[in-house]
Amino acid sequence: MSERILVVDDDETLRQSLELVLAAEGYEVAAAAHAEAALRQIEASPVDVVLCDLRMPGMDGMELLPEIARRIPGTTVIMISAYGTADLAIEAMKRGAYDYLAKPFQPSELLLTIRKAREREQLRRANALLQRDVDRAVGERPIVAASPAMIEVLELLERAAEFKATVLLTGESGTGKEVLARAIHAQSGRRNQAFVAINCGAIPETLLESELFGHSKGAFTGADRARRGLFAEADGGTLFLDEIGELPNPLQVKLLRVLQDEEVRPIGESKSRKVDVRVLAATAREIDDEVAAGRFREDLFYRLNVLRVRVPPLRDRREDIPLLVDHFLAHFREALGKPVRAIADDALARLTSYGWPGNVRELENVMERALILANSDRITLRELPANVVSSQEKEEPVRPGDLSLRRGRRQFEAQMIRKALAATGGNRTHAARLLEISHRALLYKIKDYGIRDGLP
Repeated sequence: MSERILVVDDDETLRQSLELVLAAEGYEVAAAAHAEAALRQIEASPVDVVLCDLRMPGMDGMELLPEIARRIPGTTVIMISAYGTADLAIEAMKRGAYDYLAKPFQPSELLLTIRKAREREQLRRANALLQRDVDRAVGERPIVAASPAMIEVLELLERAAEFKATVLLTGESGTGKEVLARAIHAQSGRRNQAFVAINCGAIPETLLESELFGHSKGAFTGADRARRGLFAEADGGTLFLDEIGELPNPLQVKLLRVLQDEEVRPIGESKSRKVDVRVLAATAREIDDEVAAGRFREDLFYRLNVLRVRVPPLRDRREDIPLLVDHFLAHFREALGKPVRAIADDALARLTSYGWPGNVRELENVMERALILANSDRITLRELPANVVSSQEKEEPVRPGDLSLRRGRRQFEAQMIRKALAATGGNRTHAARLLEISHRALLYKIKDYGIRDGLP
């Protein structure tokens, strides 16, 4: 299906000329002599691109821009005018135009601009779909990778995602091991199948076997109907065994058998059933010590320990804290309906220097509490818990330079600019749009941050 372009210009000769040029390139073309006619066209049949003259009788192009955006969000609008100035171009793009062409322009220039606009729109839609899938997979907690420690973890998990090998995630409670497990699943070939999670330490031993492997009707007292079990539910997908170190020893033996044979036998049944499940496991315990003490079977440990990834505690990834703060601020602002827009520099500095024994989960709770208590548009030290405000990190002294918000933000901006330039093949115009800043601002930052030749 060809893309539809609407030409809006009071100059009949130019309209006809543009119609011929665009039709020759395979576009479906509609035309309107003024803004009111254009709006009627849009309401009758949506368009992909609007070429709009700036100066027209009645409603001009600048006034038409927001009307188009309101009726068909995401429509690409390219402004054209014989009165081309930098100020007009900037104002048009501020109001939502993709680009601005000064008359007279060559047909090749117009066609190139349209092609680039459509490529940008396709990329935006692809990114939106990808983000939707990732959001659905990992939930509301973000995966922040500004710190070298987390970047290394994410790169390792990205390489492991495509294989069925078991991954063992270790690290302190609250570091986000389940979030990472969901990310592995979302990047794997199993992404369209089930992701099933269970906390092995949260279910009584007497019920855990039935939860994992299922049971037949009447297999034990209270089994009034058959149950499939989580391995069967995850067939074709991924099963995440959280707190695997809490698994009772008798079940460790049965889990090992399932991993070896890829078969499960529900309680009360005599036959095993084949399952295709990718197993991810996590523990906050020192699993090597558990094995050495005989509390965790060595053979099961080796089966799970194909790829072990240590998730660093938040105190070892302080560069991520400002980004997590921004995420939780935005999330709880919407969830709680509070107009809190920012956090004071001294409050952010205290959050950054705090030790976070509860890691990301603790930071999330602190941010929720702060927004509940906030009575202005910003979080201050008054809204932070006393232990956060008064604590001093003694075990790992922080150098003064590590707490510089200005330096941290500059490093983060430079990193994002390099990623945007890499994603667009060094195209600064496209990179600026991905970054949602003006082209002029991007050029300034490239120079200011010393990004050589605008390339990563």
